[in-house]
Amino acid sequence: MSIGLLSLIVLTLTVIGYVVGRSRAVSQVSGDIRKLHSLPVFYGRITALTTAVPAALLIIVWLLVEPLFLENHAFSLIDSADIPQGQSTELVMSDVRRVAAGLDMLQANGQDLAPLLQDSAALKTALNDNGIVLQTEPAPSIMTASMALRQAQSLSRLAMVVVALVVSGGGLALGLSRISPVFRARNSAERFVIWLLLGCSMIAILTTFGIVASLLLESLHFFQLYPITDFLFSTEWSPKFGGGGTLGVLPLLWGTLYVSVIALLVSVPIGLLSAIYLAEYASRATRAWAKPAIEILAGIPTIVYGLFALVTVGPLLRDYFAEPLGLGNSSSSVLTAGLVMGIMVIPFVSSLSDDIINAVPQSLRDGSFALGATQSETVRKVVLPAALPGIVGAILLAASRAIGETMIVVMGAGAAAKMSLNPLEAMTTVTVKIVSQLTGDIEFASAETLVAFALGLTLFTLTLCLNVVALIIVRKYQEQYD
Repeated sequence: MSIGLLSLIVLTLTVIGYVVGRSRAVSQVSGDIRKLHSLPVFYGRITALTTAVPAALLIIVWLLVEPLFLENHAFSLIDSADIPQGQSTELVMSDVRRVAAGLDMLQANGQDLAPLLQDSAALKTALNDNGIVLQTEPAPSIMTASMALRQAQSLSRLAMVVVALVVSGGGLALGLSRISPVFRARNSAERFVIWLLLGCSMIAILTTFGIVASLLLESLHFFQLYPITDFLFSTEWSPKFGGGGTLGVLPLLWGTLYVSVIALLVSVPIGLLSAIYLAEYASRATRAWAKPAIEILAGIPTIVYGLFALVTVGPLLRDYFAEPLGLGNSSSSVLTAGLVMGIMVIPFVSSLSDDIINAVPQSLRDGSFALGATQSETVRKVVLPAALPGIVGAILLAASRAIGETMIVVMGAGAAAKMSLNPLEAMTTVTVKIVSQLTGDIEFASAETLVAFALGLTLFTLTLCLNVVALIIVRKYQEQYD
């Protein structure tokens, strides 16, 4: 049974629980709902919640934990002689998963698996013909592990379906058995929802910890293969798969900060001034079309901005600035990427700052006017200081968006990892190199691949420092205006 069908059955039981629970509560008081502790709808809700939530949690946990046990069992069946020298466990298990998925596909297409399991070359050909690419013929123990994984997955899914239906049915029976005129259905439903919301909050927190933990673990693995001092202080980036490369992060950090600073120099003044105009000076008619027009910029795909940088802005800067001034002859440059990226993040500054400025209490403006201040003085000395914490948050969001951008940098600034003050030279950023190091057939056993996680950790640390600085500024001004 598929996950979709199982979910549909659980949803059907949930609807039945709601309807039956509500009707049962009303029938127990002969239709006089004044004798019930809670409204009938709450009896239906608590029954529906006890039917759906435990079963849904079981399915989610089962699907998360299942691969750990099944793949460990499958890997134990692989003969060490069938594992190529230096190949990682993940790559071996990737072949096992591909073969298992391919066998399922072939069986679903009505193909006889028996002769294929006896001939690895025929199996490889059949899988390749169905879109599952294998680089080499699967070894006998790989085929054995794939068959074991396939069978274990089938048994596991069957067990999951049975257990989930039992849990859902048990929740339905429990919910219906608790219904009585004195049962505090509203209190129980609200407590249930509170715990559910707490669980959702914990998922978000645990996800953050999981991301940080994965970056830290893989980064530690990288630093066991490559010296951390060379990574942090080397000014050369020259990765060579197979060993002998230089993986200094400084050129990438320089390019990242250079492009981001140019983007902020474009977006912050334009975005902030447009927000002030829309919030304090523009008429309703002007605001009605101007704000949506600015926000359209946020909806344009980054690949379109990249094409704009590559085809229009880059050649323009090269022909009218770089070549006449003798500063370069390439259309790819830091200035190209920074200008286009600045245009892209204008809505992040403008729209958020506009909302924050509008949230400043009107009483502050009225008090300023009553003291004889002009509108421009009120904006400069009252509104902007009061809105500064929110404006800093908007600028931080724009900075984070600029730091994490990839496509515009690839097409506008190039991929040259170097340190230069010339904004009309091609450079690159951390995000671009993360993508390039993880592109193609790779295995997580070399420093040239694992460096992507160290770069990600560096980027995470950089944005964390920006958040800390912004938090200090926000708290400083909140103390004055709260």
